[in-house]
Formats: sequence, structure tokens, C-alpha cells
Amino acid sequence: MSSTANDVIIRSEALGKKYLIGHESSERYQTLRDTVARSVQRFGRTARDLVRGRPMIVGDELEELWALKNVSFEIRRGEVTGVIGPNGAGKSTLLKILSRITEPSVGRVTIEGRVASLLEVGTGFHPELTGRENIFLNGSILGMAKREIKYKFDEIVAFAEIEKFLDTPVKRYSSGMYVRLAFAVAAHLEPEILIVDEVLAVGDAQFQKKCLGKMQDVSQHGRTVLFVSHNMTMIRSLCSRAIVLSAGCVAHDGTVEEGIQHYLSSRGEAASCLLEERTDRHGDGRLRFTDAYVMGESGVRNVVYMGETAQIVVTFSATEKVKKCDLSIHLENTWSDTILRLATRETAMPFTDLSGTGSITCTIPKLRLLPGKYYVLLAASVPPAFEYLDYVSHAAVFEVLEHDVYRSGKVPEYGTFFAECEWHTRSIS
Repeated sequence: MSSTANDVIIRSEALGKKYLIGHESSERYQTLRDTVARSVQRFGRTARDLVRGRPMIVGDELEELWALKNVSFEIRRGEVTGVIGPNGAGKSTLLKILSRITEPSVGRVTIEGRVASLLEVGTGFHPELTGRENIFLNGSILGMAKREIKYKFDEIVAFAEIEKFLDTPVKRYSSGMYVRLAFAVAAHLEPEILIVDEVLAVGDAQFQKKCLGKMQDVSQHGRTVLFVSHNMTMIRSLCSRAIVLSAGCVAHDGTVEEGIQHYLSSRGEAASCLLEERTDRHGDGRLRFTDAYVMGESGVRNVVYMGETAQIVVTFSATEKVKKCDLSIHLENTWSDTILRLATRETAMPFTDLSGTGSITCTIPKLRLLPGKYYVLLAASVPPAFEYLDYVSHAAVFEVLEHDVYRSGKVPEYGTFFAECEWHTRSIS
């Protein structure tokens, strides 16, 4: 996009980030001789790497993974830019480079101004310090003078809504409290550039709305905002421009409407791929989803009529026994808004002792969605820390078809859900 040199506050030139990943041998049974020989080879390889100044990675093979490749763009002062793309596209890596948390392998980034970033819950906080102490610590890291922090202190506390816990160590904060305080500090200490990752998804809907309002206010005062989200409604309401990343590359850079349409079309392609072959996922891999589909009463895969009983079927493969597992299923519309969330944690029905291969079925007695296309997001986590075993967005796509649910010959036209209702009238005069 064209811009004058004086207006450019962030410039990325042929940016690339490479990681080296070590892989252990897949052989399960080995003789003693093989084990000794492999250990000697590994020791020799490690010694050579040390002498040559190369990274020492324990593993039989090294694989190069380019999280970012040849990423170039310019962002102007006061511009609100959405960074969107599927999981594994390189969004978080890009933001970490822009936030100076990690260095690029190749290329160059030029940043004019102070950066405040909110990438992960609790980033930049010391767990043993109180909320009050962390406000001053975070402000100092951002380069603020103590009097500046004091001037904004009451405003930060009021926005975060943590008055009662201000002198409590933040290690005792919930994830929502962490995010509220971290965002309040980052947004109120007047950085020239504000970078916000998907971390806002931890907060409730009311807090998310509050944050969007604050980011709009920040941008109106001439500051620059970079915002990463899978929620296209939030991207559309806040941003004027969208950069779409795919496999570490810039797939599209243009208006927010063009970017969203590009992303949504590629998302449909991802949902049509075999789930077990998808690489754009998170989790430690002890349990992986291998297939997912929605079945209505007609028995046709991924086709359900309004008001029918629907079954969401998920198959999995576990490399070891998982003693306890929470599963959540999100149904999303074409804008990536979660319109329905089904979670075993909330129904107090976690799965136990999952091993080998198997399937899980969630039955919805009456699906009340209006006609249209919907997507399925799957997440399996281990309580109480909720570390992901597997997390896949767009794991399946299904269609809800019209049905005369009211037996009136008419189908509801507006909204997302329909409801059974009765109408009565009475005279009051």
C-alpha cells in the first residue's frame, strides 16, 4: 500500500524466521549395540555443533521450519491493521518479532516509536508481585517515568476492575483478571504502537467490547494498532486494513473486507482437507482428532435440517492413556463468531482414560440453527491447567437446510436461532 516515508511507523522488509526442530528416531525397539552406537553418534554431533557455534538440539534429525518467509509490508501512523490467518500461519511469530521478543532469522524490521504488546496471558508480569507493583513494573519496561504511571494509575485500575485485588500477588489472579490488567496497562500508558494478540478471547463478551472501544479510542489519537483475531466481526468493526498470512507468507494485503473474504475462502478449503492430515493445529499431540462430522436424521454427512436431532461425531487417536480430558466444540458462523459452545467442563462430564483410537459423540436433541453454513472448532485439554492436547479450527463444515419448523409454510429469515413460541392476546379494556 502506498504511503509517504514520514507516515510509515513499521516497515518489514523480506522478514523471515527459521526454527530448527529435533526429531527422535521412530524406532521403538533397539538392540544394546544400536543404542550405544546412536549415543556415540549423538555425542559426536553435539561436540561438532558446539565447536561450530551451531544450535545443539537433542534428536536424530534436524528439520528447518520457516515460521515466516519473505514478509514485507508497511504500516502507517494511526492505522488499525488486522492480522488474520489460520493456526500456524505465523501471526504470533510476526507479533513477537515486532514486539522485540524474538529476532528475525533474515530480513529487517524498522519501528518508529514505543511498542506496548499484549501477546500471552501474564506476559511481562512478575507472578510474585502484586497488581499495584506490576503496573509500575510494566510501565517502567515501556519506558514510562514514575510520575506518568502515577498519573494514569487510577484510570488503569478502574478499567481493569481489580480494585479489591490490587495488593494481591498476580499469581493468584484468574486468566481473565490477568488479561484485564495487562490490557489496561498496555492501552493506558500511551504507546505509539499497540499490539494485541488473540489473548482477548480469554475475557468475557462485555470486556471484549470494552477493549475494542479503547483500541478505537487509541487509534483516533493517532496511535497505531495491530490486532490478531479469528473473530471476523471484531476485525471488521475495528480495522480498516487486513494482512492475511498463510504458511508464513503474506497471502493478501488490502482493505479489511477484501482480507476477510480471502481468509474465509481459504478457510473453506482447509475444512475440506482430511482432519488427520491438517498441520494448522495446536497441542502436545498425545491425543489428536482424526475426523469430525455432523449427522442429521437423514443420515447424510454434514447435512442437517432445521429442528432435527443432530450428532457431532469426533474420532481421535491417543499415543498414550489420557486420564482426564475436557472436550469443547464450538459451532461458528461464516464470520468466525462462536454461536454455540458445547463443553464437558461446563456440564461436569469430562472424559477419562482415553487411549488408542475411538470416537466421541455429542447429541443435540433439537438443532435450532437457521439455514446456512457453519463450522466446527474442536479443542481437547487437560484440567486443571487446560493445556491443549489438540486444537483445530474449521475441523468440519456442515449445512443446515430449510424445514417448515412452524408448520406454517414459512421459514424464519432473520437471526441465528429459531425458538418455539406461542402467541396470546387478551382485551384490557
